[in-house]
Amino acid sequence: MLWPMIAIALGFAGIAVLGVLAVRVFAEVRRLARQVGAASEQIQRAADDLERAATPLASRMSGTGRD
Repeated sequence: MLWPMIAIALGFAGIAVLGVLAVRVFAEVRRLARQVGAASEQIQRAADDLERAATPLASRMSGTGRD
C-alpha cells in the first residue's frame, strides 16, 4: 500500500510542477506580447515620421524634371 501512495504523491508533485511552469510561461508570453505591441507602435510612428519627412523631398525632386 505504501508504493501506490508514493506513486500518487509523485504524480501529483509532477503535475503541480508542470502547472507552476505553465503559469510562468503564460506570464512571460503576456509580457512579450506587450513588448511586441509597444515596439510595433514605435515602428509605426517612425514610419509615419519618415513619410512626413520624405514628402517635401519627393515634391522637390519631382519639380526638377528628374523622374
